[in-house]
Amino acid sequence: MRPTDVIKTGATPGAVDAGTDRTAFRARIELIEESYEFMLGYAAQGVAGDREARPGAQLRDYLERTDAALTDLAVAFTNLVVHEKLEPIERHRAFAAVLERDAHDSRAAIQLVLAQPSISSQLIDNLNASIHLRALLTDLFLIDEILKLSA
Repeated sequence: MRPTDVIKTGATPGAVDAGTDRTAFRARIELIEESYEFMLGYAAQGVAGDREARPGAQLRDYLERTDAALTDLAVAFTNLVVHEKLEPIERHRAFAAVLERDAHDSRAAIQLVLAQPSISSQLIDNLNASIHLRALLTDLFLIDEILKLSA
């Protein structure tokens, strides 16, 4: 199952077994990374607006699924840490607070872009460059490596 399929299943991402399922959590990470890669390509196309090209519909879909994947991401991470008994738990919970802030800030930027009647390549390029989104991606790379090491 592709990460995009996990998010499309109809259940809200925050409801994915309270975040204790490692596979579902990693699917969120993969979806967010896949969306970012798509946005890099979209930004390079020089599109004036998303209504004029097929990738525009895909872009909005990616943004909406990314927004959903970010919902309760820190809660899901914390629940996964507790469920898998990752130690030291205090350090993981402290990082969950960082993840919460970065996911919240990234969601605000993504929702602002989604609220626009037209999404240009330049707008997506600015979103990609956002320190909020970059911090989130770095958080996810770190978590992904920690999960690999703890497997």
